[in-house]
Amino acid sequence: MKVAIQGIQGSFHQQVAHQYFDETIEVVECKTFKDVAKQLAKNEVDFGIMAIENSIAGALLPNYALIDTYQFNVVGEYYLKISLNVMALPGQKIEEIQEIHSHPIALLQCAKFLEKHKHIKIIESDDTAIAAKNIFENQTKGVAALAGPTAAVIFNLEILAPEVQSVESSITRFMILEKEITNYQSKKINKASLKFQLDDTPGSLATVLNVLHNCKLNVTKIQSLPIIETPFHYSFFIDVVFDKYPHYEKAKKVMELMTKQFKVLGEYPLGNQI
Repeated sequence: MKVAIQGIQGSFHQQVAHQYFDETIEVVECKTFKDVAKQLAKNEVDFGIMAIENSIAGALLPNYALIDTYQFNVVGEYYLKISLNVMALPGQKIEEIQEIHSHPIALLQCAKFLEKHKHIKIIESDDTAIAAKNIFENQTKGVAALAGPTAAVIFNLEILAPEVQSVESSITRFMILEKEITNYQSKKINKASLKFQLDDTPGSLATVLNVLHNCKLNVTKIQSLPIIETPFHYSFFIDVVFDKYPHYEKAKKVMELMTKQFKVLGEYPLGNQI
């Protein structure tokens, strides 16, 4: 089984791939999330993994757009506790660090720590683990990476400041994607990701949410995304959880009548709870 991830060995996406599936899978490393989408769209991999939201930094809007544009099927989700650490070549102190390299979302999660160390220049990187790898390969002193503890082990770096995320419990939600709908998941389906558009009329969104409530569905996430072709109009992405599938089926039928361009992005088991 081949699974495409954004990042390299030592990245959080690699960790999720092995924990969600198992250690026997072949992980295909991609530089960007768009590259993950292309690999999956061309059937060069069986599954793709994308981070979709973080409890500190919020939603990754471009990934919602990729999932929608490529019409991928969401077959599962995984929640990972994120541990971000400042790491560099051994023998250095935090006062000697002039630059910190990491992924923009990781940097955002550590805003409070970075604010306290204004002497350190912030450099955005394609991935947390890539930042660590570059330091190791180039043996660069005075530069640190912001990455997970696995990256420090793999690239022989010393952790100068552990757990520097702004909130102790930083959790990222990842979506497991496939190109076509299959029967990969045999577990109970009790969550769904949906997308729809609404007429520009007062109370239209409230009416939809009221229907979901009446059908005994719990909305766990709602996210709007601009419709490029129609300025100041939006698509809505929602996640709903339900105890009984017939309740969800009823709500889905009503929503298909009430909304425009209604789409089911995926139906899957509720992910691991942290």
